[in-house]
Amino acid sequence: MDDLHKSTKAIQAGKATHQEVRPVAMPIYLSSTYERKADGSYHNNYVYSRNDNPNRQLLEQSMAELEGGAVAYAFSSGMAAISAVLQSLSTGDHILLADDVYFKVRTLLDDVYNRWGLSYSLVDMTDLDAVAAAIGPHTRMLWLESPSNPMLKITDIEAVTTLTREYNCLTVVDNTWATPILMNPIQLGADIVVHSTTKYIGGHSDVLGGAVVCGVADDTAQRVADIQVAMGAVPSPFDCWLVSRGVQTLPLRVAAQSSAAMKLAEYLAGHDQVEVVHYPGLTTHAGHSIAASQMSDYGAMLSVQIVGGQSAALAVCNALQLFTQATSLGGVESLVEHRQSVEGPSSSTPPSLLRLSVGLEHAEDLISDFAQALQSLA
Repeated sequence: MDDLHKSTKAIQAGKATHQEVRPVAMPIYLSSTYERKADGSYHNNYVYSRNDNPNRQLLEQSMAELEGGAVAYAFSSGMAAISAVLQSLSTGDHILLADDVYFKVRTLLDDVYNRWGLSYSLVDMTDLDAVAAAIGPHTRMLWLESPSNPMLKITDIEAVTTLTREYNCLTVVDNTWATPILMNPIQLGADIVVHSTTKYIGGHSDVLGGAVVCGVADDTAQRVADIQVAMGAVPSPFDCWLVSRGVQTLPLRVAAQSSAAMKLAEYLAGHDQVEVVHYPGLTTHAGHSIAASQMSDYGAMLSVQIVGGQSAALAVCNALQLFTQATSLGGVESLVEHRQSVEGPSSSTPPSLLRLSVGLEHAEDLISDFAQALQSLA
């Protein structure tokens, strides 16, 4: 290399040479492309980072294993993952949505996929008779959440999937709130699970991501895989690395957060300034027994309705000191949000409702924070 120009040396000297290094922590593979072998084939089938990447492969394997699925696909956001599942459908297909589904799913269908010929209906997924009555000749997919966002309604997933198999429909469960630590919908009969890995799986409010996990590697799974590569809404290697790092502490974080959420829910349920607490861990919750049968714990999300309506709810928000007013959930820090304000004029969420994401602060401190915030209403 001594006779090469400096510009050439600068490129050649920077090429990776440590092929046999065995690090304990997964490196970040930032390369956008990969060298071919002499015969034109690829090392470990890595062609281009939109197609695959070692960091993405590790994350996808982790998600499939955690959810008990056959295959998983990582995306650049939860909405990209949702969009890929919807794109796997055909023109004229009908989707049955839970009546309190995450509002952006409806926005996506209304603003984008309605023009593609996809239609949907809303139904209370906790009412099996209503679900059966709403399934039509073109219904191809049922989409639900349990617990739901933000009302924390609990759907009997096994009962719904038993019903959908009779009608040859796919069941998709957004398992972001329960996480694969607390519930595995595929084991309950669901065909597909989606996640916003931005939330609990990433766990630190510093990365966007999504994932689709399929129970079997069938034609639908292959369509999702093809959409992932063709559309290119894939996470960067660094994003995959961050989410994968979050996976390692997920069980510990979820256990601690769920424990604190239960204590906070019990406190709030007994407060005279609180109209109702929506949390499936409370025995007064309508879906408590179903949640107990399909979840190992009740999660770290709860919603609370404040006596006095929207003005009182906003006053509590502003008085809280340990809860940050912010959109999102599942991070190590506790968040509070006046949900109707986020969802907009078409929201069906009660104006008195605050959605809480309980973090890793001590439960007694979070309870004290709410105590002083609610006292400000007196």
